[in-house]
Amino acid sequence: MMPLEASTLVGFHDGAQKPAAAALWRAIEDNHRCNRLLWDEEDLARRRHAPDSEIAGNKRAIDRYNQQRNDAIERVDEQLFEFFFGKTPAEERARLSSETPGAMIDRLSILSLKIRSMRLQTERTDVDRAHVDECIRKLNRLNEQRTDLAACLDRLLAECARGESRFKIYRQFKMYNDPNLNPAVYGEKR
Repeated sequence: MMPLEASTLVGFHDGAQKPAAAALWRAIEDNHRCNRLLWDEEDLARRRHAPDSEIAGNKRAIDRYNQQRNDAIERVDEQLFEFFFGKTPAEERARLSSETPGAMIDRLSILSLKIRSMRLQTERTDVDRAHVDECIRKLNRLNEQRTDLAACLDRLLAECARGESRFKIYRQFKMYNDPNLNPAVYGEKR
């Protein structure tokens, strides 16, 4: 049995379905929560009339949520790797996917946020018809992208289940968050 299907994932991202209480779904839920929080902080960081101290606080929150987001992506990949391959790497003859399922799930999460925000733009009454029409076109394109990406995720997962494809767990090594690797931070200690 497949641990995940894209249609279930899309339903969860859209708020229609609640995931099962499993480690994989907890990681997916954490990833989506961080993407929502990042989205909000990014909006706040672009205010033109906010004090610099507030924008600096937004930037620090963005860094924190982005680190948590990447940690969740890695946990998703770890759970799926364990499910498909156990503790041993996949057969070398299986096709190596350049993108991990966790990265695809993260992109689907972000697309759901874009779709929700673009849908809100199509419902505005304080803008002209040209704005609404343009946003409808963009919304259709975003839905197409999500449908295509969801199909690619399902295909990758099915190929992994059959031993035809594999992926590696790549670590992001976000150096800007590590005080031992960010020269601007460790330089302050001197």
